[in-house]
Amino acid sequence: MDRGRLNVIGVHLYLERDAKVLLGLRHPDSAFAGSTHHFLAGHCEHEPAIACIVREAREEGGLLIRPEDLELVHVVHVLDEGGDGRPRMQLVFRADAWEGDLEVREPDKCVSWGWWPLDALPEPIVPYTRAAIEGIRAGRHYTEQWAGVGSDPGGSARRPARTAAPGGVR
Repeated sequence: MDRGRLNVIGVHLYLERDAKVLLGLRHPDSAFAGSTHHFLAGHCEHEPAIACIVREAREEGGLLIRPEDLELVHVVHVLDEGGDGRPRMQLVFRADAWEGDLEVREPDKCVSWGWWPLDALPEPIVPYTRAAIEGIRAGRHYTEQWAGVGSDPGGSARRPARTAAPGGVR
């Protein structure tokens, strides 16, 4: 791995209601994780992370979220030795309130939205999405994952995730 590569910053929206989490099914031709379930998400584009997830929620799902209704609940550091080889810092924000009716607004990226029971997540799912959901449920704030060379788009061939509990205790 080239240690001089900068991390890509991704933001992800964790919405939960009635013990179910919102996940989208990625378009089969999507550049990332085609036909796989994932959070509503995007990359920071010269903007603060919270402004980015507010924008992405509107652009991808038609949801209006106020910045003050967001809380950073988990971080997954993905060190991808396959794919494009770029390390990624995935920030997962929970919104406790939102407005609007959920809709597919970028059908070239996501074909459907669905609410999935926290104890019965769909397959296939992006591995770091699962790791984040499991971390949130366990009260952990951080997970590291290393994807193996030649792994699937979500990196299922990986070393075990390393996690940290609240306060940094493992």
